[in-house]
Amino acid sequence: MKRIYPYLLALYTVIFSLTVNCYSLLKESTAMLALAVTVFAILTVGMGYFCINTVKTRLRICFHGAVALIVFQASTAVAVTVHAVWLAFGIEGTEFWYSVLFCFILEFLLFWNGILCVYFASYKLSFKQRLKGVLVGLIPIWNLIVLNSIIKTVFDEVKSETKREEERRERVLLQECDTKYPILLVHGVFFRDSKIFNYWGRIPKELKINGARIFYGNHQSADAVPNSARELSERIESIVKATGCEKVNIIAHSKGGLDCRYAIAHYGIGKYVASLTTVNSPHRGCEFAEYLIEELPKSIVDKIEGFYNRMWHRFGDHHPDFMAAVTDLTANVCIARDKEMPIPEGIFCRSIGSVMNGSGGGRFPMNLSYVLVKHFNGENDGLVSADSFEWGEEYTLLRTEERIGISHCDMIDLDRKDIKGFDVRDFYVDLVADLKARGL
Repeated sequence: MKRIYPYLLALYTVIFSLTVNCYSLLKESTAMLALAVTVFAILTVGMGYFCINTVKTRLRICFHGAVALIVFQASTAVAVTVHAVWLAFGIEGTEFWYSVLFCFILEFLLFWNGILCVYFASYKLSFKQRLKGVLVGLIPIWNLIVLNSIIKTVFDEVKSETKREEERRERVLLQECDTKYPILLVHGVFFRDSKIFNYWGRIPKELKINGARIFYGNHQSADAVPNSARELSERIESIVKATGCEKVNIIAHSKGGLDCRYAIAHYGIGKYVASLTTVNSPHRGCEFAEYLIEELPKSIVDKIEGFYNRMWHRFGDHHPDFMAAVTDLTANVCIARDKEMPIPEGIFCRSIGSVMNGSGGGRFPMNLSYVLVKHFNGENDGLVSADSFEWGEEYTLLRTEERIGISHCDMIDLDRKDIKGFDVRDFYVDLVADLKARGL
């Protein structure tokens, strides 16, 4: 891609610039005009699509869309210049305006071809960028700034993803995640496992490519820890009985880690668990949660609880309990429960945490909650303080020089974003590969 990229853009820019400005030359020949429009249509649909080395159709569409937007900018600048010269030399009239209309239609098609491709195919374009693109589309100068930001984001995505594809081809052959026992991914509070939008982002697919067998907790989104633990216990037993796998390796995020600990301590499923890895779990709770419960007016809390429970009941939860879940995340409750649940024998237990470096530029709601949690407990991941993560035989606190750092949501790839110095997919592959090396 690096070798052909500048030449590709130059070639497309020349072709499109000639095409959109050729009305006056082609108007005498209907056949030639039809041919020019046909060439334009073919190139508009296929430009750049086959010019990158990737097996992912989505990345080809992204690259195509970004190339289309750059060519749109360049060919539009040429078209404006050409018609400005016409005006300067007094060439006006019907032919001039037909030429302007011809240019507008072709550039309009080129732009929407590009913007729809990147909007629908890109994982890295943030909601903020997409919204800005819609809101400032007709504001001169600002629309160019936003458009260039969109193009840069998409090109960076294509570059990083294609590079990653090349690097991982050899690693995939090793099947490093083909563990003795399958992996059970357990989600945190206020989410459900869904095939439409995976809670764990791109992580499960990456683990499967490297040989992992994946199962999900499939428990409801919000409930008291004992109730969620009971659901998970039943789920683990059903997996073991259905597959004959004997045990599972659990990787649990946020409240899911507390649910799994409780299930092992109180529901006797330890015999089915080979390992438990908690990711950004609040083992000693969140003072932030206590503050919200105590300070928010009861009327507001009741409305939030009622709305949440009604909504998630429709989404499949049998008996969602918003307040029970939040209460079980408070510091007082978690600290008391933590003392009653020692590290279980015969199960490899470890914990992982991460911290944000600041709130500026962070995504909602992490950018707001980070400030509040920092006020109460110091450095944190946007929801949980760093001093609440540690548990088990091994503990890893992840940091990065990235301006924002690694948030609570980044640890499950919720936003599908790339973080400088931290590849979440490689991190989980390494995590599971370590389980395999331990014979688990």
